[in-house]
Amino acid sequence: MAKVKLTKNELKKQKDSLKMFRRYLPTLMLKKQQLQGEVRLAEMRIKELHTERDLLNESFRSWIGVFADTGFFTADILRISSLRTGTGNIAGVIIPVFDGAEFVVEKYDLVRTPLWMDTAVVKMKQVLLLDLEAEIVEEQKRLLERELRVTTQRVNLFEKVKIPETQTHIKKIQVYLGDQQTAAVVRGKIAKGRLEKADA
Repeated sequence: MAKVKLTKNELKKQKDSLKMFRRYLPTLMLKKQQLQGEVRLAEMRIKELHTERDLLNESFRSWIGVFADTGFFTADILRISSLRTGTGNIAGVIIPVFDGAEFVVEKYDLVRTPLWMDTAVVKMKQVLLLDLEAEIVEEQKRLLERELRVTTQRVNLFEKVKIPETQTHIKKIQVYLGDQQTAAVVRGKIAKGRLEKADA
């Protein structure tokens, strides 16, 4: 515990600090609750995105063997040309927001390629979009969790350290100043008694 001066000025300073801690604590607790809610929402969205992707992959599974057999659908047929993101603000945390992506589809011979090629390109775009959004939401979650940790530490600091410590300092200063005042009154009475004896 920090050493504290036993003066009226220090008492005022400690009371002001206590008032400030009590004023900011509810705001921090509210921020903590909001961040906890947002982290849960991000977790739910990530789970939804993975479920959607798994369902798409499951629909692929019945004819995915065609990809390998024919050699028509290669890695260079479809690629991401740009990722569109924006920014958002949640409880003072700047987070990335997924706005979509642009794809480049390499030209392929419509006569010589099988009919399923168009469907495969569309399905792959869908899978890639889900994966890209999941990555952005994972980053949102990471940033929110980091801020939640910091906010939780501040709440704990105020609740468990600063407020009790300041209350102890105030009590200690008040007891000391009270003792000093009592001692001054006693000294005054003794001095007055001596003066009365001297006059008599």
